[in-house]
Amino acid sequence: MSTPRNSTSVFEFQGRPPLARALPLSLQHILAMIMGTVTVPIIVAGTVGASLGDTMWLIQISLLASGVSTLLQLYGLRRFGARLPTIFGVGFAYVPTLTAVGAQYGIEGILGAQVIGGVAMILVGMGIQHIRHFFPPVVAGTVVLVIGLSLYDIAINYMAGGIGQAGYGEPRHWQVAGVTLGVVLVVSQFARGFLKLSAIICGILVGYGLALAMGMVDFSPVHEAAWFSAPRLLPFELAFHPAAIVSLVIICVINSVQTIGDLSATTVGGMDRELGRKELSGGLLGNGLCTTLGSLFGALPTASYSQNVGIVAMTKVISRTVLALAAAFMLLAGLVPKFGAMMTTIPYPVLGGATVTVFGMITMTGIQLLTRDELSSRNITIASLALALSLGIYAAPEAIAGFPEMVRLVIGGSPIVVAALVAITLNLVLPRKSLDDERREREDIAEQMQASPEATGGQQRKASS
Repeated sequence: MSTPRNSTSVFEFQGRPPLARALPLSLQHILAMIMGTVTVPIIVAGTVGASLGDTMWLIQISLLASGVSTLLQLYGLRRFGARLPTIFGVGFAYVPTLTAVGAQYGIEGILGAQVIGGVAMILVGMGIQHIRHFFPPVVAGTVVLVIGLSLYDIAINYMAGGIGQAGYGEPRHWQVAGVTLGVVLVVSQFARGFLKLSAIICGILVGYGLALAMGMVDFSPVHEAAWFSAPRLLPFELAFHPAAIVSLVIICVINSVQTIGDLSATTVGGMDRELGRKELSGGLLGNGLCTTLGSLFGALPTASYSQNVGIVAMTKVISRTVLALAAAFMLLAGLVPKFGAMMTTIPYPVLGGATVTVFGMITMTGIQLLTRDELSSRNITIASLALALSLGIYAAPEAIAGFPEMVRLVIGGSPIVVAALVAITLNLVLPRKSLDDERREREDIAEQMQASPEATGGQQRKASS
């Protein structure tokens, strides 16, 4: 691949800025991704009832997976990897499906299904040119919108102290969550530069300090954790349940739509050109490979990080060195268990107060995707019906209690699956009409309605004469 040229870029993709300049530029990418990377395994660990040791391992291996997947996307390996300035890591988009599968089959069921889900990603990458039309903005936007909406109960339960935790719902938990959220809002709206990019980190630090003063933090896991630990193969057994596999395959395929959007935004926003075919295919193949192999080490599925795409588009810094430094930091943090143990000491209200804004932003991203296409009657029907059925069944799971177990998990466990199936099916079945066609139809109907009384009146007059 030739070195991309972009007159607006601060650094070329192949360039190597001085370390003194690269480190601060890399820091903003680290700040944008770090909490998302560690929060997802914490949420999943809480759902499956993982022990403290298993929780620390899930955090540690997620950090390693983020570093490895980012390096693969930056430099590539044969056909795998986009070779673009992009950050990958464990993503929030999988959380509703992972928690639904984990509650039923545990971490073993998640990782077993993830192996097949990663293979599905690879297949999508191999044939993306032939199936890309299945995922227009109306489908992708609807699914991302449902992802955001389905995460809200997790944030609220965390703000209340965590389901099953002592004192759930007590005002002190809401106090900590409210302070955390307030700091995130103030910093994100009024700060500038690096401070603005680190709004979530600032909120967590302030909330953590308040929780510490209120006696809500336990440091014993940090004291017990080792300083170094290498990844090991199959730390958890793999279990293959058909319902779990179907759910993970669907969400992995749907997540490929987000990857397409993020890679396109990277080349357009940061490099002033369209995404190449090999770059698109390589990005999807690389993500599928990391998702499949990562499951063998206990890592959760990876995805492109939209927040880091935004940084690339904003700063125009597309140097591989800058993003590779961020990946190196994630690798280092993943090899130090004490870092993962420190993350487990963050109280649930702090996590809830910090992440509720992230979940809200995912929802708004879905709306933005949805409005990229024209809001014709057809597209409104697709989005509204997918939202109604997916969130309706998710809110009333007892409505499908009479269905087989596999159907209940696939349909009722995660609203994303229902939204994807409904949106894709309707997009294929409903006839395509532009806004102009719909306007002409409405005008024809109006003319017929206006002409109808005249015709009726004429006939009546003729009959009476």
